[in-house]
Amino acid sequence: MSSDSSSTAPAVSDLVSLGVPEALAPRAAAHLGPDAAALLRGDPWELLRLPGVAPAQADRFALTVLPGADPQDPRRGRALVAHLLAEAARRGDTALPGAAVVRELTALRVTDPYAAVNAALDEARVMLFLEEPSEADLPEDAEDFPDPEEWLALARYGLAEETFAEGVQRLAATAPPLDVPDDGTAPEGEAAVQALFHGVCVVTGPVGGVLAELEATGLPLAVAAVTATAAAEFPGTVSLHRLLEAREGHAGIGYARGEEWPLEAALVVVVGAEALDVELAAALVEACPDGVHLVLCGDPAGLASLRPGRVLADLVATEAVPVTSVPAADGPLAELAEGVRGGTLPVVTAPGREVVVVPVADGREAAHRAGQLLTDSIPRALGIATGDVQVLTPGLAGTAAFNAALKAVVNPGPGAFGGFDAGDRVVVAVPFGDAAAGETGTVTEAGPDGLAVAFPDGTVQVPLAQAARLRHGWAIPVQQAVGIRWPAVVAVFPGPADLSGALLLTAVTRARTHLSLVTAAGPALTRAAADRTPQPRRTRLVGLLT
Repeated sequence: MSSDSSSTAPAVSDLVSLGVPEALAPRAAAHLGPDAAALLRGDPWELLRLPGVAPAQADRFALTVLPGADPQDPRRGRALVAHLLAEAARRGDTALPGAAVVRELTALRVTDPYAAVNAALDEARVMLFLEEPSEADLPEDAEDFPDPEEWLALARYGLAEETFAEGVQRLAATAPPLDVPDDGTAPEGEAAVQALFHGVCVVTGPVGGVLAELEATGLPLAVAAVTATAAAEFPGTVSLHRLLEAREGHAGIGYARGEEWPLEAALVVVVGAEALDVELAAALVEACPDGVHLVLCGDPAGLASLRPGRVLADLVATEAVPVTSVPAADGPLAELAEGVRGGTLPVVTAPGREVVVVPVADGREAAHRAGQLLTDSIPRALGIATGDVQVLTPGLAGTAAFNAALKAVVNPGPGAFGGFDAGDRVVVAVPFGDAAAGETGTVTEAGPDGLAVAFPDGTVQVPLAQAARLRHGWAIPVQQAVGIRWPAVVAVFPGPADLSGALLLTAVTRARTHLSLVTAAGPALTRAAADRTPQPRRTRLVGLLT
C-alpha cells in the first residue's frame, strides 16, 4: 500500500499549467495517473471522469485547452455518455434505459445523441444490453411482441450484474441437497433446512440460530460479513475481504478467490447481505464452485449498498430463490424495528434502557448530545465502552462537521499526520487490500511515515500519501453502516432532511444492545417511518433472473 506523493507533484504542476483548477489538480492527477496532462490535452472532456466534475465545468476547461471547442465534438458526446452513467452509478443505479440517456444528452446540447452513444460503445467503457419485455406486462389484446428495451451501463457494472445472475442460476441448478448424518445434528429450523436443500436461498431476520444449526451439521461452512466489524458479532465469521482474499492492484481491488481458485466449503453464508453491491456479489458467486450452497442473510427492506446495485432486494423480488423469514426476538429493540418496518414509530417500554429517545432543538444541540452519549452517558450508565458506540448521521452532508465536533471532545489534536492523530477513530472510504470500504478502526500510531490503524482483524500500515482514503469515523452516514451492527448506536437526526422509511429502518436496526435516538426532526421522523417507497434504483437484475 505504499505510494510516493512526490511523484504526483510534477503531474499536478502540469495540470495547473494546462488550466485545471488548482483545487482540482491533485485529484485529477491521482485519478487519471501521471500522464493526466497529456490525456487532457488530447481530450479535455476526459476531465468528466473525475467524480463531482459537472459538464459545464468540463466545457469551460475544454475552451481553455481548445479555443473554439465545439459542443458537438464527438469526444464531448462520448464523455458525456460515460459521465451520465457514472453519475447514475453514484446514485446506486447499475444501468439506465437508453431512451433516458438520449434525453439527457439532448438537454446537454448534443444534437446527435445516438452518435454520441455509439461513440461511447466503440470505446468499450460503456455497453448496450437488451431486455426482453415480460409476457406478464403485456396487455391481453397485444398482437405483436414489443422490441427489447435498450439499456446502457458502464461495462464494469453491467457485466457484474450479468455475472451475478448467471452465478445464481448456476448454483441453483448444480447444488444437490446436502446430506446430514442421522445423529441428531440435522437442523429443524426452516431457514437451515432450506439452506441444506437449495443451491441459493435468502434468510431474513436474526441469523444467530441459523448459523448455530448449520455449524452443528459438521458440514464445511464458510461465514462472512461485509466488514470485519460486522463479522465480530458472530464467532468464526470473517470479512468478505478476507474470505475472497482481496488484493490491491493498478485497477483497484481484485480477489484471489474466483473460478480458478474457488472456496472450499459446502455452504457459504453471508450475513448483512443487503450490503452487497453488484461487483462484490459477482466476485462472491464466481468464487463459489458448482455444488456449493449459497445463503444470503439480510434485510431487503432497509437501505441497499452504498455502491451500485440492489442485490438482495432484487433477488427477493424475483422469487427465483426461497426466502425464509426468521421471527425477531422479543425486546424493545425488536419492537421498535418491527414498528418501523410496519410503517409506524412506536413508543417502546425499555426498562433496561435498550432504547432512549433524546429530543433536541437543532443540529448544534444534536452534536453536543451525541458527544455526551458517546463519551459519558452510555459508558457510565450501561458499561459499554466508547469504542463500541457508533454515531450514525442521516446522510453524507454534515458528517464531517459532526466528526470535527466529536474529535474535539473525544481525542483533541491538530491532525498533524494526514489530518489524523493517534487515538482517532477512522472509517475506510476507499478500500485497501487489507481493509474493505466501510471498515472502522482506530489510529494507534501516527507519524511522518504514516498511520498504523487497528481494525478488528488486524493492523494496517497506511502511508501518509494514502491517508485521504480514510475519514474520521466517530460518526458515519447510515448508508455506510448497511450490513454492520455495533453494541450501541447513537442515531442522530438533526432535522427533517434526507429521511426515508428505509433509512430509518436501517438506523434503528444497527444496534445490538442499546440505541439512542437523538432527534430534532420532530414529526418528520414519524412521517419517514410511514414512507415505504422503494429505493429509486435502476437495475437489471430482476429482468435477468425472471
